[in-house]
Amino acid sequence: MEPTGNYPLSEAVRESYRAGEEDETLQPLVAGGKDGAPLGRIGKRDAVIFYNIRGEREIELTRSLTEKGFAEFPTAPDLGLAYATMIEYRRDLPVEVAFPPEETLENTLSALIARAGLKQVKITEAEKAVHVSYFLNGKRQEPFPGEDRIVVPTRKDVALFDAAPEMSIGEIGAAIADAIHDQRYSFIFANFPNVDVVGHIENREAIIRAIEAVDLQAGAAIAAAAEAGMTVVVSADHGTVEKWLYPDGAVDTGHTDSPVPFALISPDGRITLRRQGELADAAPTVLDLLGLPPSPLMTGRSLIEKNPGTGEGKGKARLLYLLLDGWGYREDAYGNLLAAARTPVMDRLLAERPFAVLAAAGEAVGLPPGTVGNSEAGHLHIGAGRRIYSDRVRIDRAIADGSFFQNEAFLKVMNAAKERKSALHLMGIVSFFSSHGSLPHLFALLEMARRQSVPEVYIHAMLGRRGEQPESGARYIQEVEKKCASLGLGQVVSVIGRFWSMDREENWDRIEKTYRLLVYGEGRGVPG
Repeated sequence: MEPTGNYPLSEAVRESYRAGEEDETLQPLVAGGKDGAPLGRIGKRDAVIFYNIRGEREIELTRSLTEKGFAEFPTAPDLGLAYATMIEYRRDLPVEVAFPPEETLENTLSALIARAGLKQVKITEAEKAVHVSYFLNGKRQEPFPGEDRIVVPTRKDVALFDAAPEMSIGEIGAAIADAIHDQRYSFIFANFPNVDVVGHIENREAIIRAIEAVDLQAGAAIAAAAEAGMTVVVSADHGTVEKWLYPDGAVDTGHTDSPVPFALISPDGRITLRRQGELADAAPTVLDLLGLPPSPLMTGRSLIEKNPGTGEGKGKARLLYLLLDGWGYREDAYGNLLAAARTPVMDRLLAERPFAVLAAAGEAVGLPPGTVGNSEAGHLHIGAGRRIYSDRVRIDRAIADGSFFQNEAFLKVMNAAKERKSALHLMGIVSFFSSHGSLPHLFALLEMARRQSVPEVYIHAMLGRRGEQPESGARYIQEVEKKCASLGLGQVVSVIGRFWSMDREENWDRIEKTYRLLVYGEGRGVPG
């Protein structure tokens, strides 16, 4: 471990590690003053900036802090906060938005299928519902005409899914079978979330079970589709457990920069694919298989190299798209849990059927070069058929060109703090690699607060070791403490694992724990 120095919160995190805790589920820590009272609590008429990006795991906490009449758990009377979010988490939240969505994407895969008068259905469990709806549909909330959505409830009887790696995959499989037998559906998109969800937990045996459950259910769906004369695509959105170990042997529970497979099972077996592509090629390929023209906005290209069949024409062809969430493609066996598991279905597909390898990380999915993929960017690009620059890229560019420091939403909140003589609270993920945000964004906000002469700034950190080295959270907290010292502004006053603060399944007991830390200072006290 690094020497600690005078960095109280990072040392407190290290103490938690020594007690057997880890970043993701870290119990709340709160800085205390000389009198022992918690420092930096969010109080009436304070100012708050939630600097996370992505947004779907940030809605619940934001609601608890801003929503009048919030009733999911007891809260303080209306705090009247000046509140800004880095991006739009949900359209109806009463907050300022620093980087609002540029536009809803037009002419996506789902839009073109609907425009052709074909019926489609999206199937997954609640854990991935936002991905097969909002992101796959080009950041559109509402279903298209003729689009159905089947969302299997996510289990609530386990704290983490290494206790139930199969999750609700049986119910998803049953819903797929029903949709295959329903001749009204021309396009079925189904997401198996297990490998991604369980892959973020450091439990090798559970991950193996998750992989094998997905392989088994994929095989059943493929067999049912083949019997119905349907074409099947089997692919993924990003990698995870195919690169589960760092070179030094430490476990990597995050996403990866690996490509993903794109395997095709056609009724006559005569279609061939080119071997290389990217996720934006998925939509033009699906449209090609359905006999529909792509949009001129789609820069992706169909992967079909040769199709000697005549095609059945619009309205006749049917296609099942199986998305194995987190199933990357990597031939090296070192640290590759996909290779370690029994996967006869995928082994046979990749040995006997046409398949391509699609880039699913970095610039190929609108992310900064060298960064790992994620489910949001993956589904967005599968549906859009073209590269879409991510919010992270937009924000990074704004920091680089200086426009970040003139952002109207941030200025409004910081000016409110000064006018009200109240504190500014910056809260969010503390990480370099998380798809939910990064330290440079926090550091830019601290620099902006310094420039705007905001006198009182507190930082509330959320930790999660997805794609991070073991015990990275303490190192990142120390980086923030050092930054505050160098600027002469700001103090880290609370730390909590993201398990308790970034939820999307209405686990309100978790959000309440974070709320009570932020507002009442409930947690293990850390002397300043």
